[in-house]
Amino acid sequence: MAISYLDHHLALLAHLRGILVALGEAEQVADESHALFMERFDELPAALADRPEDSHLGQELICQVFQRYPQIAHLVPRDLLWFFGGDCLHFMPDEEIALYQELDERRFEAEANDAPFDWNREKQLLALPEGSSRH
Repeated sequence: MAISYLDHHLALLAHLRGILVALGEAEQVADESHALFMERFDELPAALADRPEDSHLGQELICQVFQRYPQIAHLVPRDLLWFFGGDCLHFMPDEEIALYQELDERRFEAEANDAPFDWNREKQLLALPEGSSRH
């Protein structure tokens, strides 16, 4: 069953939060600074639930994850970079941006036709090598 676009990204934020908590528990970061960052990070899901179109806080926090915690940059879900856009896109190569643009086009087309859209399934289909059956 496909979950909503927003719910998908809220789940990814929860996953990233778990990684950040584990980083703090492993004492790999300055505790006071990390605690303050986590307080701000915890505001994000509620802010998105109230105003999903307002991505400024998300952009800021995801970019800060890359700056503050470069050791976990490879663990940040790529979908979050695309979801928040803006400065987050600086952490994505052009080929990846093109893939996400295609995904969004498919999502918008499905929504316009009142058709179900499974973000993860479509992403897997787009990631198939050229010449593979995509539908």
